[in-house]
Amino acid sequence: MNKLLMMVATHKDYCFPSEPYYLPVQVGKALSKSDFGVVGDDTGDNISHLNPYFCELTGLYWLWKNQKSEYFGLSHYRRYFKAINDKNLLVMGVPIATDVDLLDLMDTYDVLAAKKRCYFFDTVFNHYKYSHYVSDLRELRIIVSELYPDYSIAFNEVLNQRCLSLFNMFVMNSDFFQQYNEWLFSLLFELEKRISYSNYGVYQRRVFGFLSERLFNVWLTYHSRSLKIKLLPVVHIEGEHFISKLMGLLKRKLLSHKPP
Repeated sequence: MNKLLMMVATHKDYCFPSEPYYLPVQVGKALSKSDFGVVGDDTGDNISHLNPYFCELTGLYWLWKNQKSEYFGLSHYRRYFKAINDKNLLVMGVPIATDVDLLDLMDTYDVLAAKKRCYFFDTVFNHYKYSHYVSDLRELRIIVSELYPDYSIAFNEVLNQRCLSLFNMFVMNSDFFQQYNEWLFSLLFELEKRISYSNYGVYQRRVFGFLSERLFNVWLTYHSRSLKIKLLPVVHIEGEHFISKLMGLLKRKLLSHKPP
C-alpha cells in the first residue's frame, strides 16, 4: 500500500509526474473515446458518467471508493502544490512538491490545502451570485441545515468571507479522507435530487464542482479548532491569466452576465 496517493485529475493528455505516488486519473473516462494511457475513473464503484457536472469529483469519488493509502491527496494536471525544499520534482520545468515534502508536513499538520485566493470586490456569496445560479447555493445551505446542522454556522461564515481555498486540492490521512468524502458526497447527491442541473449550459452544469470548493472551505472552517491546517502555495504549469479573470469577474458583476 502506498503511504501517499496523490491523484492528478485530468481530462486531457498531458505531461504527468512519473513518481508512483502521483496517480494520474482520467476523469469522465466513461464518456470519452480517448485513452491517455493512465487509469480511468470508470472502474469499480464510480460516478464517471457524471463528470460534466461533478468535474474532478468523479475522480475523487473513484479514489475514495477504490483505493487504499495512508494519506490521500488531490491535484490537477496543470496545478500542483509548490515545491517546498531544494529537492525539486519538475513537471515541464516547474518545481512541484515531492512526497517527502508533503509527508514531512503531515508529521505536524492534519490537512494541507491550497493557499486562499481572495475576491477583493465581493464576498464568497456575492461572487457565486454573479458567476453562477445562486438558487443552487441557497438550496445547498438548506440541505446543510437539514443533514448537518452543526455545520450551518461554518457555512454562513464561509459565504460572508472574501477568500477561499480553491481547486479542491488537499492532502489528509485516510481517516479524515473517508470522513470528508462521506460528508461531501452525501450533500451533493442530495442537492442533485433537488435542482435541474441537466438543463444548464456547458459551463453552469459544472455546478457540483463549483459548490464543492465552497463546501471544502466549510469543512475546513468547521474543523479548524480541532485540526491543524496548513495552506500551501499552488503552481500552475501554464501560468494563470489573472487580468482576464478579473475582467471577466467585473463583467459578470456590472453587466449581470453569467457564462452559459
